[in-house]
This record gives sequence, structure tokens and C-alpha cells, in this order.
Amino acid sequence: MDKKRTIVVTAALPYANGDIHIGHLLEYLQTDFWVRFQKMRGHDCVFVCADDTHGTPIMIRAKKEGITPEELIARTHAIHLKDFTDFEIAFDNYYSTNSPENKAFSEEFFAAMQKAGAITGRVAPQLYCEHCKMFLPDRYVKGTCPKCHAEHQYGDSCDKCGSTYAAEELGAPYCTQCGAAPVVKDAEQLYFELEPFHRFLQDWIPQHTASDIANKMLEWFGEPLRGWCISRAAPYFGFAIPGYKDRYFYVWVDAPIGYLASLKNWCSKNGRDFNDYWQNPAAERYHFIGKDIARFHCQFWPAMLHAAGYEKPTGVFVHGFLTVNGEKMAKTKGTFVNARTYLQYLPAWAMRYYYSCKLTPTAEDMDLNLDDFAQRVNADLVGKITNLASRGAQMLNKNLGGRLGTIDEEGRALVELARSRAGRIAELYEERKFAQISAEVTKIADAANQYFDAKTPWKTIKDEALHEATRTVLTVILNVFRIMAIYLKPILPEYAKKAARLFGEDDWTWSSLEKDFENVSINQYEYLATRIDQKQIDAMIAASKEKPAETGEVAHESRASKNKEKKIAQTPPAKDIVAFEDFEKLDLRVGTVIACETVEKSAKLLKFTIDAGALGVKTIFSGIRQAYPDAQELVGKQVLFIANLAPRKMSVGVSEGMILYAGEPGKDGGVLSPLAPVPPATPAT
Repeated sequence: MDKKRTIVVTAALPYANGDIHIGHLLEYLQTDFWVRFQKMRGHDCVFVCADDTHGTPIMIRAKKEGITPEELIARTHAIHLKDFTDFEIAFDNYYSTNSPENKAFSEEFFAAMQKAGAITGRVAPQLYCEHCKMFLPDRYVKGTCPKCHAEHQYGDSCDKCGSTYAAEELGAPYCTQCGAAPVVKDAEQLYFELEPFHRFLQDWIPQHTASDIANKMLEWFGEPLRGWCISRAAPYFGFAIPGYKDRYFYVWVDAPIGYLASLKNWCSKNGRDFNDYWQNPAAERYHFIGKDIARFHCQFWPAMLHAAGYEKPTGVFVHGFLTVNGEKMAKTKGTFVNARTYLQYLPAWAMRYYYSCKLTPTAEDMDLNLDDFAQRVNADLVGKITNLASRGAQMLNKNLGGRLGTIDEEGRALVELARSRAGRIAELYEERKFAQISAEVTKIADAANQYFDAKTPWKTIKDEALHEATRTVLTVILNVFRIMAIYLKPILPEYAKKAARLFGEDDWTWSSLEKDFENVSINQYEYLATRIDQKQIDAMIAASKEKPAETGEVAHESRASKNKEKKIAQTPPAKDIVAFEDFEKLDLRVGTVIACETVEKSAKLLKFTIDAGALGVKTIFSGIRQAYPDAQELVGKQVLFIANLAPRKMSVGVSEGMILYAGEPGKDGGVLSPLAPVPPATPAT
């Protein structure tokens, strides 16, 4: 077991002007997985977050509703916390940036930045909407990115190329509220100068972020770093800047400081010392964020901490966006799904499990394919894992008095096989390689199901003379299930809690894996997971659909879409040849086969589970069974596959790519010529 660690973990603060949706959950669920694992290992891990409550949008919405901003954010806080709680996300403290602790920290930081000579005042141009009679916040203006020229990008950053810029640099800007073109007006603002921290940031960034994020962040360092406007003019809902009339801290100043405020509030409520967590050099501090706010967390925030004399993050973990069925979430298609809408039709545990099957530690986007979602939950979690407990426990309680027997030599080998993966699975949790965890557990389930099917306890239970042999089989199966459920506890906490009750246990830690259950009685089986019905998914999509209106921001995007469609219609289709531009679209990858099995009811198909590195774990069906009748010989080998084909729904499941072949089936150097065998991983201690 690891030495006990002190860890502070944060997730990005959701904005109080909107609902939590399934794209947000991509971040909060993976953070929750990681935190729960650390706590299972016995570490002092504190998970803090808060609503991001300041800014012009909050003020405008509250005015429209005829309430105060404080009333609006209090209502939103309750809604957000309810959504998170119902998705089994367990914050140690979920707070608000509109708090006395945050105000005190913000003023302390500003004074320190002033003392360091990093605050300057200057007149700067800002976009002003004469129709709405207001200076436009960054997210109230869209236009053409000044770097890559992508259209309909927000006023602070580009979703296409990741560039950040000032809103007045946008081409063809328009107000997202009314669609009018804004004018440029001068306003005196305060700036936090980053150039004095150039060397510090250049050294810090590569040591505390992944290489792809570091490379992106360092693109700005070939020239002097630009200052960052940290003030906004009245009217504005936020903290007033001391010493400056009608000037307020820009929301992005006090938002990250909200991490400290939430931690401070937790410490006060729990009798802890804030300095033991944030200011302790031996403690660890991690941020989980999306790639759209990487620059704020990797440049501005560490510079602010440095200026104020606070410890910097140990690591900034950056993830990509969520797509649904291979496309950006869209209200018109019903794929922009709010968390509460999802929960009206589907269980939280299903989303938690599916996200765990897809999540990797990279900033690659993740796709929620709804056909694959149902298939994986039904086939793997319900059909392979949960079914072992359901059949085994109910058979034991109904026919054998609910008492476990002993584990025989053959069964011991299966139990120890399951237990031997503890080190590897712990390593995968620590590295946030969640997709590989679900693959590891599924492999254990496959072995257990093969054992179960070979022993046919549903038959032997009918022969009283074979009752004790059947009891042994069920004892083995339930012990293996218990190990799998412990592995899945950070991902499926409520599921694991019910599973623990089956064995008469209150809670599981990682050391619970060491225990065998023999010659004791179990409790009655509680249903852990049920199959997902396509009707549930269809109903959720139907409830999420919204027809676009031809006004304001949407009108701009609709006109652009029509022009794009017109251009496409005028382009003659290619025939007989593949353009090089089309070939370039193919994403060719090398993956490792971590599982391969035959497919029932098919004489041709093999089902591959492939470790695709940064892309996570992919399932691919391939019709090469005749060439490789023994599917196991392909496990551990590497194959070349196309990773970006649209997922294909088949009667046996969803295929997420295509494996490339060479030669003739069955010939040397033919189908699936492997690149090299992959040596087994060294288990973690």
C-alpha cells in the first residue's frame, strides 16, 4: 500500500447561468472516479468545487426574471448540487464564488500582484452593443477567429484551433443576444502583466502538464507575453476592485481563486488547517479541466499563485470535449442532453459505467455513441459482471440455504487470477486510464463466465448428491464477483454498496481485496443493474430536442450552414478515384489486442478489444474467424486499424473501427500480420 498522501482535487467551476449537461459530466465523473480511488487507498483526499457565480450574464438573467443575482445563484446552486448528487458525484465541499472567503482571497491576490508590479492600467478597446446598451462580455459576442478564420467563435477563445484573443480581434463580430454588430469603444481597464512571469511559466508548464498541452501553451512564449485584462466596468455582478471606482474583478480572476475559498470553507467547517493542504509543500494539488480553459489554468492561474506566494498545482489534468454519435452535441438533434433530462429516463450508474469505458488521460475528444452505450452496459456490466452475482446469489439462497462453502483448488486459481490484477488496476486508476480498467474487469468476468458455464451449476443443483460441489462453484463465482465489484467501486459506488451488503459488509477499501468469503451466509440479493432499453434512449432524445429559431445568433449560423450546403451542392461527386484529401482524413493507428473472442451466431466474426492508446479502448468486429479459429492467439499482438470510421451498429454490437488486412487469409504474412507481441505490464506495488 502507498504511503498516506495529502491530496487536494478540484474540478472546473460550473457557471451559475446554466444547467449541468452530459458534456459537463465528462469532467466531474472522471474526477469523482479518481478521488474515490484515492480515498479507497486510505489517502487524505479532499475534493472541492463551487458554482462560478459572477459576470454580466448572471446580472442580465436575474433582471429578466425580476429577482436579485443572489437569489438566482442560490437557486442554481441547489439545482447543480442535486444533479451532481444524483449522479453519485461526492464533493467534500461544493461552495460558491460569491463568498466572503473568495472576496478576501481575491483582494489579497490583487494586492500581492500590485506589490509585484504586475498590475498596469491602460485604455483598451472593447466591443459595445448599441442595441443592448452594454459592453459585451466575451461570451456575449461571436465572430470569425483571427487565427484560423473559423466562423461563430466566442470572444475569448476558438473551439477549432484553441487560440485565445481579445474580443475586438474577432472578424465580423455580432452580439449573441440580438445579432447586431457591435461598435468599438475605448475604456480604461486594469491588466495583469504576464511577461514578468515568462521564465517561471516556461519552466513550470512542461513539468506540471501533459506534453501535448505543454506544447500548446508554450506556443505563446516565442515573444513577450501579453497582459490579461482583469477588470470590467459597471454595471457588473462581482467583487469591486479596491481603490478603483466602478471597476470589478473579471469573473476569470475570482473563479480559480474559488478553489482556495472552497477549500478554506471546508477546513473551517471540519477543524482543519488550510495551510496543511494548500500551503504544504508535501501535499498534492490537482485540477481537472477541459481543454477550452487550459490557458487560464496553465498560464494566468499559476502566475497569480506565484505572485501571491501560494503553492502551485502539482498537476493540471486536461480532457477533451464530448461528442454524441460522432457529432457536436446539438439541441436540434436531441443530443444536447441536460443531466436532469438524462436522469428522467436512464440510471446514473449506466452513464458512469459507459464513461469509464471510454475515458483516457489525454485531451482527445470522447464520443458517446448511444448504440454502443446500450450495448456495453447490457452486454458487459449487466450480462457478464452483474449476471454472475444475480444467478449465483439467488441460486445459493434458493437452493442451498444462502451459505457459502469453501474454495477448491480449481476455483482458487480463478480467484487468484482476479486478485492478481489489483496492482495493474490500481496503476490504471492512478494514471486515469479508466477505459483500460473496464477492459481488465471484463476479462476477469469472461474467465468467470467460462468457469460458470463449464460447471453448469443450474443443472447440478437439481441433484442433491451434487449440492456441495455446486456450493463450491457458487462460492468461487461470488468471491470473484466481489473482487470485480471492489475494483469498480470508484466508478459504481452505489452498485458497490449494494454488492457489499450481499456479503454483510458495510464498506470496501482497497485492502478488502485480500479477504476470501468461505463458510459464511450471504444476504438476499438486491438488483444491481438492469438492461437499458432503446425506448429509454429514444424518449430521452425526444425530450431534449429543440427547434432552432431564425433570430440573432442562430440566424447567423443558419445562413452560414445554407451557404455551406450550397457550395457542397455545386461540387461534382468524385468517381472511381479517392482524392488525396479524402485519404488524409483516415486516422490510422496501431493498437494492442487485449481481448479477442468468437461471436456466437456468426461463422465469420471475431470481437476485438483493442487498447488504442490515447483513444482509449475500442471494440472492433472483424470477419476473419476462418483465418484465426483460435482467437486467443491474437491477444497481446498489435494491429493496424482505422480509428475514425463512424461507429457501425451490427446485430452483435457496435464496431468502432476497421482492422486492416494484408495478403490472403490463412497464409503466412496474411490477415492481421502482427507488428510485435506486447510484454505484460509489471503490477503496481
